[in-house]
Amino acid sequence: MKTFSLRPLLKGLMIFLSVGIAAYAFSYFTFKEQNLLASKAKELLASVFYRTSFYVHAGFGAIALLIGGWQFIKRFRRRYTALHRNAGKVYVIAVMLSSLAGLIIAFNANGGIVPVTGFLSLAILWLITDIQAYQTIRGGDVKGHEQWMIRNYALTFAAVTLRLWIPVLQIFFKLTFLEAYQIVAWLCWIPNMLVAEAIIYSLRKPKLQLAEK
Repeated sequence: MKTFSLRPLLKGLMIFLSVGIAAYAFSYFTFKEQNLLASKAKELLASVFYRTSFYVHAGFGAIALLIGGWQFIKRFRRRYTALHRNAGKVYVIAVMLSSLAGLIIAFNANGGIVPVTGFLSLAILWLITDIQAYQTIRGGDVKGHEQWMIRNYALTFAAVTLRLWIPVLQIFFKLTFLEAYQIVAWLCWIPNMLVAEAIIYSLRKPKLQLAEK
C-alpha cells in the first residue's frame, strides 16, 4: 500500500509560486514607474547605475526562480541529465549576477538601516551559497552540492516569501507598507534558511542512524 506524501504537492506549490513571482518580476521591464520603483526618489531613478543594477537583479533573479524549482525534481534530474546540468550552470550565473546587483540596490532600500542590513545580509549569503554549490559539484561532492543548493534556493525563494509576508503583516498586524517592509527584509529569508536546514537534516538523518548501528 502506497503512503501519501506531501512532498510532491509542496514542490508543485513551490514551482507555481516561483513562476508567478518571476512573471511579476519581468513586469518591471515594461519600464513604467510602478510598485516598488514608484516609491524611489527621482534622483535615484535618474541614475543609470542604479536602474541597471535594479533590472539586472530583477531579471536574473526571475530566471533563477524559474529554473531552480525544477532542479529539485528527481525524475527531471534523472531523465534529463544534460538539461539539468546546463540549467544548473545558467542558474549559478543568474544568482551570481542578481546577488551582486542586489548588494548595490540594497543600500537604497526603503526604511533605513534595518532593511538595508537585512537585504545586504541576504545578498551576501545568496552569493556565498551559490559559490559553495558550484565548488562542491566541481569537486565531485554531489551530496554537498545538493545541500548547498537547498540553502541557496531557500534564499532565492525569499523573492516569493517577501511578497507573501507583506500582506500578512499589513492585514493581520495592521502595519503600514513601510513598517512591514522593514520587518520583511529579515523575515523573507531567515525562516527559509531554518526550513532549509531542517530539510538537510531530515535527508541526513537516515544515514546518521545507520552509522550509529
